[in-house]
Amino acid sequence: MRILLVLPAAESVRVTRETRSVPRRSMLRFSVLPLTTVAGLTPRRHSVTLLDENVEPLDLDADVDVVGITFMTALAPRAYEIADAFRARGRTVVAGGYHPTFLPEEAAGHFDAVVVGEAEGNWERVLEDIEAGRLRRIYRRPEPCVPAEIPVPRRELTERTARHYATIHAVQTGRGCRHACRYCSVTAFHRGAHRSRPLDHVLEELRGVPRDFMFVDDNLLADPDYARALLRAMVPLRKRWVGQCSLEIADDPELLRLARRAGCIGLFIGIETLSAANLEAVEKGWSDSAGHLGRIAAIRRAGIGIVAGIIVGMDGDDTGTFERTLDFLDRARIDAVQVNVMTPLPGTPLFEAFERQGRILDRDYGHYDFRHCVIRPARMTPGEVQDGADWIYAQFYRADRILLRFARSLIALGPAAAWVGLRLGLTYRYDNRRERIVGRNPAGKPVRVPAPAILEETDSGILC
Repeated sequence: MRILLVLPAAESVRVTRETRSVPRRSMLRFSVLPLTTVAGLTPRRHSVTLLDENVEPLDLDADVDVVGITFMTALAPRAYEIADAFRARGRTVVAGGYHPTFLPEEAAGHFDAVVVGEAEGNWERVLEDIEAGRLRRIYRRPEPCVPAEIPVPRRELTERTARHYATIHAVQTGRGCRHACRYCSVTAFHRGAHRSRPLDHVLEELRGVPRDFMFVDDNLLADPDYARALLRAMVPLRKRWVGQCSLEIADDPELLRLARRAGCIGLFIGIETLSAANLEAVEKGWSDSAGHLGRIAAIRRAGIGIVAGIIVGMDGDDTGTFERTLDFLDRARIDAVQVNVMTPLPGTPLFEAFERQGRILDRDYGHYDFRHCVIRPARMTPGEVQDGADWIYAQFYRADRILLRFARSLIALGPAAAWVGLRLGLTYRYDNRRERIVGRNPAGKPVRVPAPAILEETDSGILC
């Protein structure tokens, strides 16, 4: 069979036949691991093509037999549009990913079959049933897949579009997370569990990727003993990589040193909020907001840059949250920031709570992209949350701030980490200008917060 695997894109960044120009935001694209993994599960007697709407136009008249579409909630409207169009042309269309897993009956209204949960063990059965003419509506395994079943992704299928990505070499050591953050779809999808792939499988895969690559685990340190063994084995490989983990890495000096020796130059870390009450409310009290600055300083002293994830619009937030957050980002020497508006994703405990309280104001899934306020906040208006989130982005990614951060990181972290931070900053600034993001400070009239001076960093922390 001829199989087309599709990653939908939002309208603002979608490449079409009419607008073939690819937005200059490669730093925010890294591989298409769900598609390359499904391709890795596909028997080689079938031909497989990958299509990412972020970088190339979709041909609805493509000569294919089966179309597989993976998507999260924000892309559900576009995924349904694509599925309806292919079905109208007589193609068999299969859904997979987070949103179909949480709302399979909804997805089944647009697809011939829906894969609930992980693809391993499900996708192979779907293909067998299509060939046998006995396709079912919904496929689910009673138990999560055994990590040894996770295939090496077929990265060669992305080589023709590789220039549009930060890297096509994404590596995953395990799946899931043991934390129970109420807003997190990862925890819900994997049922609060974490499983690690066999270490020898991961190391064999790492030997086949270039020096520069990315770990895409939701928390690379979910199993600290496994992480230690992995990092020790990576030291002789002389790789250079970025990944994602919790701030807890700062509490383990040995693990932090190992990460740097193994080639880590940057980490995405979910800081989320400065409020201890906010963290407790979403069951992330273990993060200890009082210790944020010290932990961040320890990571930077190890030579590792930080991209911070921030959530605004939480129940403890007020109009002063945005200035306090921007000030914190400056003092903490954060290299880049991703500002997320509090969003209750279907399938999470947070969604259930907001639904029960009648606080969901917007049912357009296209707005569930963490950049729109779809709820009634506790202490602000939706407009104030929206304005404040945009204001942080516009202020943090001013040109003068980007250049000062680059100079500071060049001294403190070295050229590789500084270069990643600079490219991220310029990409986010490009996005801001492209989407005309300005915002305003909800605490008062718009102000121009002065850019921070380049401060000296010492072994004991930051001299303010």
